[in-house]
Amino acid sequence: MWDAIIPVLVSVNEEKCYANSAGGLVHTMESFNFVFIMKLMLKLFRVTNELSLLLQKKDQNIVQAMSLLIDVKARLIELRNNGWEELFAEVQTFFDSKKIVVPNMEAPRPRWGQSRQEKGIMVTEDHHYHVDTFYAALDAINTEMDHCFNEVSTDLLVSFSCLDQRKSFSKFDVEKLARLTDIYDADFSISDRGFIRDELQLFIHHVRRLPDFCGCTDLGSLAMKMVETERHMMFTLVYCLIELTLLLPVATASVERVFSVMNIIKTDLCNKIADDWLNDLMICYAEREIFKGLDDEVIMKRFQAIKRRRMNLPCPPRHN
Repeated sequence: MWDAIIPVLVSVNEEKCYANSAGGLVHTMESFNFVFIMKLMLKLFRVTNELSLLLQKKDQNIVQAMSLLIDVKARLIELRNNGWEELFAEVQTFFDSKKIVVPNMEAPRPRWGQSRQEKGIMVTEDHHYHVDTFYAALDAINTEMDHCFNEVSTDLLVSFSCLDQRKSFSKFDVEKLARLTDIYDADFSISDRGFIRDELQLFIHHVRRLPDFCGCTDLGSLAMKMVETERHMMFTLVYCLIELTLLLPVATASVERVFSVMNIIKTDLCNKIADDWLNDLMICYAEREIFKGLDDEVIMKRFQAIKRRRMNLPCPPRHN
């Protein structure tokens, strides 16, 4: 949108309407710092976009998420080690196409937040963008990902991924799944933890033999099939592990999504909303894709039929 934004800002500046702000934005956008940060952000968003979308899905697939997480972390490390030249060349090409001069990368400049008058703190432009910006941004992202997906949480997700039913439970691992009972010790007694391995081995032989479980595509359908065939009463410990696996996405992305919705609805101007009304609004906003498919006329008739009213609600307009 660069070619669309610049003419608008120039036009606003020429019309003397918010001229100072518009002129300053043109100057900022045509600076090396702005373009470099923009290109770096786009590069990082392209690398992490698919993982971000996958982690935000309600039907979150842990197996896919863990597999993609490993690839994204490897791609970020590769980008840090070998991506500087490609990114800088992309920035230079953009500058050439927009007729903007690239600054001398060997020119001195103070570190961020430091004064030029202090001694021993000057670095080159190349060092500022290469080390203090490029490396710093990638190191911060890698550190954050290691914090969110540390060794304990990664082992937990890998263990849950052993319940993947694709290719006839090819990733099924009794020891990894049994280890989950030690992590969730409040949900499993000592006797349960001693019996879980035998039940897991019996379970995998049983479901591989039955054709009913061949059509399961995810953990949700597997849980539904177990309830439908009453296998959840035969393999109670295994079914408890599946329930914990299905609850895991609810404890991560779904909770963050609810808090985001709450921040959108309960603003400073609407900070006295009652809990029931806030709950109704949050449900409508969070599940807006479902509500878009509802017929307005049906909703109005249902509302009108709740109790006697002095007048009927107007009919919604019909679109030809």
